[in-house]
Amino acid sequence: MATKLVIVESPSKAKTIEKFLGPDFKVLPSVGHVIDLPAKGLGVDTRRNFTPKYVVIPGKEKVLLELRRASRQASEVYLAADPDREGEAISAHLARALELSNPRRAIFNEITKNAVQEAIHHPRVIDDRLVDAQQARRILDRLVGYKISPLLWRRVQKHTSAGRVQSVAVRLIVDREVAIRGFIPEEYWTLVADLSKVKEKKLFSAELIRRVDAGAKDKLRIGSEAQMQVILDDIAGAEYRVTAVERKKTKSMPSLPYITSSLQQDSSSRLRFSPKKTMKIAQELYEGIDLGGGRTGLITYMRTDSTRVSDEAQKAVRGYISNGYGSKYIGPGPKGKQRANVQGAHEAIRPTDVLRLPQSLHGVLTADQLKLYSLVWRRFVASFMAPAVFDSTRVTIQAGSYLFAATGSTLSFEGYYAVWPREEKDALLPDLETGELLRLHKLNPQQHFTEPPPRYSEASLVKELEELGIGRPSTYVPIISTIQGRKYVKLENRRFVPLELGETVDRLMKKHFPEIVDVQFTAGVETELDHVEDGERGWAELLSSFYGDFKRALSLAEKEMERVERPIVEIGEPCPECGQPLVIKQGRFGEFVSCSNYPECKYSRQMQTKIGVACPRCGNDLVERRTKRGRIFYGCGTYPACDYALWDRPVPEPCPHCGGLVTRASRGKPILRCTECGQEVAELQPTREPAAVG
Repeated sequence: MATKLVIVESPSKAKTIEKFLGPDFKVLPSVGHVIDLPAKGLGVDTRRNFTPKYVVIPGKEKVLLELRRASRQASEVYLAADPDREGEAISAHLARALELSNPRRAIFNEITKNAVQEAIHHPRVIDDRLVDAQQARRILDRLVGYKISPLLWRRVQKHTSAGRVQSVAVRLIVDREVAIRGFIPEEYWTLVADLSKVKEKKLFSAELIRRVDAGAKDKLRIGSEAQMQVILDDIAGAEYRVTAVERKKTKSMPSLPYITSSLQQDSSSRLRFSPKKTMKIAQELYEGIDLGGGRTGLITYMRTDSTRVSDEAQKAVRGYISNGYGSKYIGPGPKGKQRANVQGAHEAIRPTDVLRLPQSLHGVLTADQLKLYSLVWRRFVASFMAPAVFDSTRVTIQAGSYLFAATGSTLSFEGYYAVWPREEKDALLPDLETGELLRLHKLNPQQHFTEPPPRYSEASLVKELEELGIGRPSTYVPIISTIQGRKYVKLENRRFVPLELGETVDRLMKKHFPEIVDVQFTAGVETELDHVEDGERGWAELLSSFYGDFKRALSLAEKEMERVERPIVEIGEPCPECGQPLVIKQGRFGEFVSCSNYPECKYSRQMQTKIGVACPRCGNDLVERRTKRGRIFYGCGTYPACDYALWDRPVPEPCPHCGGLVTRASRGKPILRCTECGQEVAELQPTREPAAVG
């Protein structure tokens, strides 16, 4: 009997799936795309309806040969790439390259036995509309990048680039920095009264809100110390009397289950993971972890913009909540509206088995895997729990012709806080009644100044891009990596700061390609791509409507874009070979130090970035360096006097076992390991244990 072939994207995914299907199936990975536009050349015939010229990706010939051989020996071929546009395109390219007469598309949002077997038993045909949408995006990005980037090379410097989405991301960061630079702080004052009941010593605080004769929404603004002094004089010696007490029940609703962007945002703020790290770990949890009885996927597909949850998963989580906490803890579940432009029939990011509690995975997952799994698990369970209920009180207090307000709340029913950490504490007020006289202990006038808008963090940039409708779940991490790799921006105290090169390129893009960096235009393109996916518009029609204006703008920019002369920055050292000043220059892999007398003197060296760790051999600073091919490594800053070097990044903390140098693995599992004794160094963070059922 001929073997049935299943083709997936990654080797680890293949290992997980193969054990679910039995001996009649063979599972092979394509290792991502095998067919793409050529690395060199435009690869698109703009005169023939934007026909793409696809080629086999260099290095993938052997993979394709193995897949072709296996497909010819198979009775059936299932294409099980990821359930999104990219996965659909990979499947379509494989179907053509392997000359499959009857390709079967297998779709699953989670890598579990039931989901995989269901997908194999109920395959569908390749969705040409999804493929068209991916192809339109790919060609759009190629046209923008391939046409504008060479112009920037000639006018600014080599290895600069533009991108349909990356240029908008840079614009957001630059515009925010411009707003910060131009911000003028405004002074304002607040007044807080420390009060108590007449016969009690326990204090509570009330803040000045408005004059008695002002409207309820007309909050008093105090702009100077002089204005504050007038108010203090007005209420000197005044009685403080309760004029209104409002008591009511308030609710705090749980958040929706995670989508890609919200997972990246929460992971950044709660776990301090970068979006790149978050997606790497999420991919590991999705593709499968060996739990002792074989590999299984622990979470659903992690590149999604849908908050939908399958009926089976809803039933399971409600059963868990009922058994573990009681029926009163069951809530209505996610009721949020699906955002516009949500791709396909995706689900939210959730655990594949809600009964697989985080504490059951101690010692199985790495510390970082466990943190992320716990975050996903808690958010999912919380989203189906009842809202938290508070007893809230608002008290209005009159002093002379001014009103103060005090608020308090106490948690009366924890609801979803049973599994989701509560950050705010109860604010307690004494039992007060209307007309009650209070004792003033102290008035606290305080000066403040308005603050500029904050710089974007990785998480807030992702949130902004998502809210503006720019990019897709699969693009957030590449965008952030690209704009940093091009030296357009840098992270400083976990916030993005535009670099000189980034501001220069942004200025040129705004001047010569205003449509490309226009936020509304870029978001509109995303909507048009969704129309292609829905079959409402042809992919070539979309490209044609874009290319006419773009071609004219490009032609004009070729004539009018000025050449940017970047200032020469001396580092304050003489060249050791000729004595001329050393300067900073830009190369393919970033900045380097060169002799200003080049080409007569060819002395150069790498820029050395200290990493805050001492060389274990000689005690001098370790620095970040690059090989001739651009790969990062870490070595002693005194080289060649000391040639100590290693690939993995050292961390400041010594090994707790032997005191040796500890490095963070740059490949495979994200672990810390001692270079001396070889022991793994990883500590789990204590977490509140969810309820065990059974």
